[in-house]
Amino acid sequence: MSKESTVFDLAVIESKLKGKTLLVYWHLLRSSGSKVGVRQIQRSLGFSSPSVAAHHLDKLLSLGLIDKTGTGEYYLAQEVKVGLLRFFTRLGRFLVPRYLFYSVWFSTMLAVYVIFYGHTFSIHNIIALIFGSAASLILWFETIRLWREKPF
Repeated sequence: MSKESTVFDLAVIESKLKGKTLLVYWHLLRSSGSKVGVRQIQRSLGFSSPSVAAHHLDKLLSLGLIDKTGTGEYYLAQEVKVGLLRFFTRLGRFLVPRYLFYSVWFSTMLAVYVIFYGHTFSIHNIIALIFGSAASLILWFETIRLWREKPF
């Protein structure tokens, strides 16, 4: 498969992976490794009928993102990073915003700096506190914003 066809495939997947279809895919990402049925998807996501869940599962099946067993259960076949999914990473069975790691790192470093060097009020110390605080606040803001945008 050429690089151009892969880029084209990702563009097609990104264009179709929206709304309730993205919600179903997100659910399957979270339950990676386990098989789910149509009714389970319907109940978990609050769809009005099993046919709505089946429609979105069929859409994911046609995109090659999931597979179907002989017993009618579905499981994740391929994980793609398109659209909003690019900003999330898997941490066990959880999907967390990538910015979370940077937020924790900068906040920890700021706390360590304050504990060891925050007692002097030199110009260098004040500037370090301003930049450390600004970086931490911006990263936490972006982490929380992404967390709120997640489909599930």
